[in-house]
Amino acid sequence: MITNISITSVFVKDVDESKTFYIDVLGFEEHTDITIGDGYRWCTVKHPNQPELQVHLTVPGPPFAPEMVEAIRRAQDGGGMNGLGMNVDDCRKTFEDLVSKGVEFINPPEERPYGVEAVARDNSGNWMVLVEPRAFAPADFG
Repeated sequence: MITNISITSVFVKDVDESKTFYIDVLGFEEHTDITIGDGYRWCTVKHPNQPELQVHLTVPGPPFAPEMVEAIRRAQDGGGMNGLGMNVDDCRKTFEDLVSKGVEFINPPEERPYGVEAVARDNSGNWMVLVEPRAFAPADFG
């Protein structure tokens, strides 16, 4: 039986730069950073409040087909790749903090039926959705 999600991958343009961004800007911690067979780099970070979930930072490449790698890179360059959704205690305060650190926002904090939401990009162009959650019902979306 599946017990939880333990790892998710985010395509990045440069592992070193992204590792620095996730640690120094977002407050994650290093989990693993090793090079294995054929020079493949396995780099994961984790959030201190959720150490059981690793975020694998990886550059698009094999075993994906070259056409797929190129499509991922185009999507990154266009700023349209999905990334992480993260809960925050105070979306407006987090927004101000991240703006002061140079993070690009697509949407500033806005009220939604499920809470306050802001959308940013990481340093590789991946979307990061920040949500200050609150209880909601399906009727709230009417």
